Amino acid sequence: MNQNLPLGTASPRTSPSAGPSTGPRTLDHLSRNRRRVMTERQLREHGVTAGDLAERCGPEGPWQLLLPQVYLLHAGPPTSEERIEAALLYADGQGEGGDVMITGLAALALHRFSCVPPLLGLDRIDLLVASRRRLRGAGEVAIHRAHVLPRPQEVAGVPCAPVPRALADAVAELDDPETVRRLLTEAVRGGHCEAAAVVRELSQARLLSRPHVVEAVDTLLAEGRAIAESRLYDMVRCFGLPDPVWNVDLRLPGGPHLGGVDAYWPEHAVAVEIDARAPRQEEDALWSEYARKREHLERLGITVVHITPKKLRESLEQQAAVVRTALMASSDRTPAAYVVVLPS
Repeated sequence: MNQNLPLGTASPRTSPSAGPSTGPRTLDHLSRNRRRVMTERQLREHGVTAGDLAERCGPEGPWQLLLPQVYLLHAGPPTSEERIEAALLYADGQGEGGDVMITGLAALALHRFSCVPPLLGLDRIDLLVASRRRLRGAGEVAIHRAHVLPRPQEVAGVPCAPVPRALADAVAELDDPETVRRLLTEAVRGGHCEAAAVVRELSQARLLSRPHVVEAVDTLLAEGRAIAESRLYDMVRCFGLPDPVWNVDLRLPGGPHLGGVDAYWPEHAVAVEIDARAPRQEEDALWSEYARKREHLERLGITVVHITPKKLRESLEQQAAVVRTALMASSDRTPAAYVVVLPS
C-alpha cells in the first residue's frame, strides 16, 4: 500500500501547512479532507509538529490516536472505513514493507457474509501478513501470518484475504460450534468458494483436530455436494443433454459392485461423477479407492467424466460440452461391457 496517500487538494508544496512550523489553528484543513486517517509521518510531511499532535490529541482536542502512529482527524468514534484504513496504515507504517490484507471476520464482513456482524460490530480487525514480518498486534488490530501469502482480493477497494483463508483465520479464534457451522455453510451456499478449498485451508491451519470444526466440515461437505448435484441437474436440462439415470450403482452381472456415479447414460456407457473430495490427510486410502474405481470402469469401456463443484459453478456450459463430446464419441468406441444399473 502507498503510504503517501492523497489528501484532497492539500499538497506539501502548496498548502500553508507545509511550512516548518504550523500552529494548531492552521491545521483545520487536514480535518476537513476526505481522508481523515493519517500516519504520524504523513502529518509531519504536512507540517504538523509533535507539539501540534500533543495539543490536537489532548482531552479537549479534535483528534485522537487510534493505533501507534495512526491518528483519526476528528472527534467521536471512527467509521468502519476508518477502522480498516487505520489498520492497514498501521501495518504499512512499520517500515518493513510487504503485502498486508484484511482477514478473519472483518474480511468476511467485507465479503458480505450475512452471518457476520457489520464491521462496526466487530471488536477487532484481523490482518494477514508474511511470517517474516515482526509486526505485532496493537489496540484492536490482531496479526495472522502466512509463509506464502495468498493473492489478495479487492473488495470495495480494500485488499482482503480470499474467503477460504479468511474463514480459517476466523475459525481459529472461534469455539462456538453453531457459529463455525454457519460460517462454513454460508461460504458454500452463498457461492463464495467450494467446500474443498475451505477444507484445504482448515487442514493447513491444523484446525481439523477440533471436534466442533470436524462436525462443521461434515455439514459443509454435504452442503457442497447437494449444491453441485443441483447444478449438474441444471446442466443437463439447460443445455439439452439426453436424460441420464441419476445416482446409481453399477455392478457386473453376478459380480462385484463397481461403484456409484452421479449420472449414467447406459446406451452410451458414459458416467459423470462429481469430484468433491476433500483434501484431508486421513483420507489417503479413500483417494486410492476412488482412483481404483475409475480405472476399473474405464477398463470395462465406460467413459467417466469427472467434474468438480468449482467447474459446475464457474463453467457450466463448458462442462456440458465435455459431456456431450463423450456421448457423441461413444459410437466410435469398442462396445462397453454390460453392467447392471441399480438405484444407489
